[in-house]
Amino acid sequence: MAVRACGLIIYRRLQPAPSSKVTDSIEYLLLQTSYGTHHWTPPKGHVDPGEDDLETAFRETREEAGLQASQLTLIEGYKKELHYPVRGKPKTVVYWLAEVKDCNTEIRLSEEHQAFQWLKLEDACKFAEYEDMQATLKEAHQFLCSKQ
Repeated sequence: MAVRACGLIIYRRLQPAPSSKVTDSIEYLLLQTSYGTHHWTPPKGHVDPGEDDLETAFRETREEAGLQASQLTLIEGYKKELHYPVRGKPKTVVYWLAEVKDCNTEIRLSEEHQAFQWLKLEDACKFAEYEDMQATLKEAHQFLCSKQ
């Protein structure tokens, strides 16, 4: 049985400088784990019994980053499923895309994470070491840019 986890790719829009493109004002939230290799990832976690995937994504975001569902806008039309092995067992992670309503909203980390960063796409991809996560961030960014 595959382990199942769900999370949100959270972004914010800063006020763009008059000369810059709107897409340059998007930053993504990544959290650094306080365990293992201290990798960077969007908030995500395992699905609890009786919980649906989206409930899990919002609960994990609340627990790991201190963001309430009411502080976020879920972006319609974007959902990404990743499949990869963890310690020899298959894992599925489902991500949705959500925008923070107030770009100055405070992030409050749980004990599971030791740091967070708001990063432009290029830097977010450098922090997210895994190729499938990099590809997912790029795909989400393209999706946002296509909606402008």
